[in-house]
Amino acid sequence: MAMSIRRLPEHLVNRIAAGEVVERPASALKELVENAIDAGATRIAVRLAGGGIELIEVIDDGCGMAPAEMALALERHATSKLPTDDIEHVATLGFRGEALPSIASVAQLALESRVRGAEGWALSVDNGARIAEGPAALPPGTRVRVEQLFGRVPARRKFLRSTRAEYAASLDVVKRLAMARPDIAFSVEHDGRRVLGVQGGESRPARVAALTDRALQENSVGIDFEREGMVLGGVAGLPTFNRGVADHQYLFVNGRPVKDRLLVGAVRGAYAEMLARDRHPVVALFLDVPPEAVDVNVHPAKTEVRFRDPALARGLIVSGLRRALDEAGHRSVQRPSEAALGLWQPGGVPASTSSSSAEGVGWSDPRSQPGLGETLPHHNPSPEGEGLRHYSGVVRDSGTFFAAAPQARAEPARHEVPLATDFPLGVARGQVAKTYIVAEAQDGLVLVDQHAAHERLVLERMRRAMAGGSVPSQALLLAEVVELDEPGCDRLDARAEELRAFGLDLERFGPRAMLVRAVPAALGTGDVQGLVTDLADELASFDEALSLKERLDHVASTMACHGSVRAGRILSVAEMNALLREMEVTPHSGQCNHGRPTWVKLAHGDIEKLFGRK
Repeated sequence: MAMSIRRLPEHLVNRIAAGEVVERPASALKELVENAIDAGATRIAVRLAGGGIELIEVIDDGCGMAPAEMALALERHATSKLPTDDIEHVATLGFRGEALPSIASVAQLALESRVRGAEGWALSVDNGARIAEGPAALPPGTRVRVEQLFGRVPARRKFLRSTRAEYAASLDVVKRLAMARPDIAFSVEHDGRRVLGVQGGESRPARVAALTDRALQENSVGIDFEREGMVLGGVAGLPTFNRGVADHQYLFVNGRPVKDRLLVGAVRGAYAEMLARDRHPVVALFLDVPPEAVDVNVHPAKTEVRFRDPALARGLIVSGLRRALDEAGHRSVQRPSEAALGLWQPGGVPASTSSSSAEGVGWSDPRSQPGLGETLPHHNPSPEGEGLRHYSGVVRDSGTFFAAAPQARAEPARHEVPLATDFPLGVARGQVAKTYIVAEAQDGLVLVDQHAAHERLVLERMRRAMAGGSVPSQALLLAEVVELDEPGCDRLDARAEELRAFGLDLERFGPRAMLVRAVPAALGTGDVQGLVTDLADELASFDEALSLKERLDHVASTMACHGSVRAGRILSVAEMNALLREMEVTPHSGQCNHGRPTWVKLAHGDIEKLFGRK
């Protein structure tokens, strides 16, 4: 049977357009806020209810629309954003004429607007049907109110995620647009509570920090780089200021927020040697290119772009980021802790102090330098007589202590040194770069990455504990408050009961903070802040239907990472040996949670080869 071709009715065409542009409340909100920005607004207020499913309201103080323009704005393919037919040179954010009529075709929409010096006007549309219009009282600008999105399209509504997830996506949309325009003031209210507020006229770094993490300003470098007509600006977090998921990367092309694979790959490339594969930097990059060098029309919602010269764009980002991070010099590496530095200071301990309290201190005795004091250091051979010297003498010269250059650390052996032949991983002989344990085994030299190894041990301990029911927790002496954004707190709050089974006891502390009362005992009370921040990030990528038990490895390895002995911590010989012994009896201890080796062995034969003896 032949099928005749027919024109689709207007309301159906609008619904199809809505399917392209309005996938969820966040995408409708994006179109409305972009319209407000393009209208020249200096203040934009957003109100949401039920994650945007029940209500989205956007109020701006822009140029407003006359009644005739409002009627036109609700027609398909009508736009103020293409003054000529040159679609390649769109400078505004949106220009799809579909946005308003598409939203109006699947929701109740009320549009009110007023041009300065004229009366206000209002129009109402209910799922595509115009129901009312007339005069309205409002300040100059525009107010758009969208209620019951997909209320009459049940098939679309059931594909929406939870209210909490839709709210998080909506907040993210406003954050990205607010980041691109620090000259505009933005506020967001959700279910009657103010959740975001930034003033207009801020500097770009201040705006980025206000919307991501206040600590970013001290932990980032500014970028200002130009090549062949392309300009890269923005803020790059230091590699040490990293996160567990890549959600904290904000990319803009000509002021338009984009999520572009090419750009994300370039960011990963720029930080490649500075970050572990599973850690992600915090960046906000603003790429400005001539309009003809980029096509913004490849995606209906304009979240992707296509570059005429992709290699140039990628190269610009990698070089710009690298240069900025290189210029940051030592800032791109965490400074040693005060405690670690303190170990190299002569602490001025009187000679009568027992050797135990001075144990492990990186002593260098001032009197070993000629001219500083009369006597040479006195040797206190340790009771066992191993001949390790321990300097505990201190010279006083006019009340000042003089420090010689720090020398290598040696500890008095309290007990018989174990024989290397007794253990597969040997016995600890020292520590290099405060990260690697050097051990001597019967058949060679063993190097152990202390952080990677301990991380694996903590993970295996947690696995055993989970298998036995639940993880023992350790109460914090003082409950710690961790500040996060609201969606992050919501995610932790929703999973609080499950996290308790992992030994982490936390509760909501106001809209944007969590109170941590106890942590898994295996972790000690180390980096509580980092642990909770990373877990909040990670839960965002978890399916709400899956229990954390099913994601055991993921959650436990995140926890283990924060509970392990960090690289950069000075260990005593006893601690090093304890770590080696635990590794020998722990399954999978040969690789860390990220698949990298935790130790390597140079056999005697390999060492001889290095010196050309073989």
